[in-house]
Parts: sequence; structure tokens; C-alpha cells
Amino acid sequence: MNAPATPAETLRSALAALLDGLPPRQATQAVERLIASYRGATPTDAPILRDRADVVAYAAYRMPATFEAVRSALAAFAAAVPGWAPGSHADVGGGTGAATWAVTATWEGARPVTVLDWAEPALALGRELAAAHPELRRAQWRRARIGTALTLDPVDLVTVSYVLNELTGPDRAALVDAAASAAQAVVIVEAGTPDGHARVIEARDRLVAAGFQVAAPCPHSAACPVVPGQDWCHFSARVSRSSLHRQVKGGSLAYEDEKFAYVAATRFPAEPASARVVRRPQIRKGQVLLDLCEPEGLLRRTTITKRHGDLYRTARDTDWGDPWPPHA
Repeated sequence: MNAPATPAETLRSALAALLDGLPPRQATQAVERLIASYRGATPTDAPILRDRADVVAYAAYRMPATFEAVRSALAAFAAAVPGWAPGSHADVGGGTGAATWAVTATWEGARPVTVLDWAEPALALGRELAAAHPELRRAQWRRARIGTALTLDPVDLVTVSYVLNELTGPDRAALVDAAASAAQAVVIVEAGTPDGHARVIEARDRLVAAGFQVAAPCPHSAACPVVPGQDWCHFSARVSRSSLHRQVKGGSLAYEDEKFAYVAATRFPAEPASARVVRRPQIRKGQVLLDLCEPEGLLRRTTITKRHGDLYRTARDTDWGDPWPPHA
């Protein structure tokens, strides 16, 4: 008997089916225009996704990457809160719902889900896609302006993915405050750029000030030790490339790496990593160099050599974003 499809597999199949009815040239042109809009001056004063063609093209192009980035952040968060699973979830600015799929991939079982966005075409497509997954079919898709007037019902988990870049400073603050007031846990994901990192740190500071503990990626809730303008904290998730990705970007690789920054914070006890690998490990002859964020709120490079025995072998298998040591 074949194993049931995973949420990632189901989502890929649903997205591929959508593209069957959209001419490749039209899809490519829509994605190129939308990318230019998202990279332009922000915030926007109208939804960027205007109609179904826009939404189908952009969902097929961006949902897999958003899904993998959010799933990676949620996996680190879940490791810090073993035994906990959200009984309810609100996805703010969720568009077509990539984060709702990532939550379902992280914690099995159905739960009340509400997706809020101001683009009705995105909500409509998200509802259509969710019908492909039995645990998402009862999700609620509601139009809402994401800003200072936002209010949220009490909920276990709020996700906010790739939204803060579209908002003004006051609207970003209002969104984070609304999430902090409503939720027991908040996970925020942004692009893995210096600006994305800055937005995440701004949100992180507000959550800590509201009484939250940082569960991931940081091993502490103290001030971020990364110096703005000199570096930024971000991670990477491997994404399978669709035919649309290859049409738009060229090349023939079957995958690409999505860079993202994130924070996961809770009002209940968490067990953060002892330290977090914050750069791709450097494997050299007989040694592995690990750049770590440590619980004292410091950044430090440590060198693991063959003399460390099993720890050296573990370090060779350690990846960017992993806790260190893995089983501490």
C-alpha cells in the first residue's frame, strides 16, 4: 500500500494542476511583473495580486519557497517546544496559505485555521488549493486590511510570513502587537536579506517587550548580537524548482535555496537550542568550523577537529541553522 501524500507533495500537485490552464508565456510575464512590483517601493497601498491569473502564476512560483522557509522555521520552533502542538492557528497576511500548509506539515491533525489577507483573489485561490488537503478544507479565509486597525481573536499560534516588507513602520508595529495580544506563540518569517533581518529583529524586540520568550532560532532572548550594517542573521531552505521557476529564472537545476530570516517566540516555557549554527559550516581537512550564536547572547566561531572523535563526525553532518550540539 502506498503511503499517503505529504502536505508538500499534495501542494506541489495542486499547484501544477493550476498551471495546466495558464499559458506558459502568460504565467512567465505575470511572475516577472509581480516580482518587479514586490521589489519596488514599499509599502503598497493596494493588493499587488490583482486577479486570478496573477495569483495562479505567483502562487505556483512563490508558494513552494514560502512553504519550505516557514516549515524550516516551524521545525526549529517545534524542537524547542516538544510535546506542544497548536490547537488553533491564524495566518496573518497569508495570501494563498503557504504557512497553513507548513503548519499542517509540522503538526499533524486538523485544527481551526483562519487566513487573513486583503487580496480577495489570493484568498479565493487559497481556499481552492486547501480543498486538496483534508486537514485544511475547513479553514476560514477572510478579507482584512493588515494594519493599525487589525484585531485578532485569541489563538494558539499566529504566523506572519513575507508580510512585514509590505507595511509601513506603524502598521508593522500594530501587526506584531496584535499577534502578541492574541497568541500564545508567534512565528514571523521574512526574506533573508539585511532589510528582512532588520524587520525580524524589530518584531523580535516587540515580542520580548510584550513578555514573550524567544524559542528559535536564538538560544536566548537578549539583544541580537549581530551588528546592523556589518552582517545579518538568515538561514536557507532547499526548494524543488518547478518548470515555471526554470522558465522565469533560466538554468536547469532541479532546486534552489530560499534564504530567510525568522523569529519564533512563546508565552509558555520553551527549550531553545544550546547554540545555533548561523553560517554554513566550513569543512576543512581534519576540522569543521562552526559559527554559533550562543546563550550568553554572543557570536563565536568554534573549531571541531578529529581529536573530538564522535563530535567531529557529528559536526561534519551539521547544517546551517541546526542546533549545536545537536542533542544537548
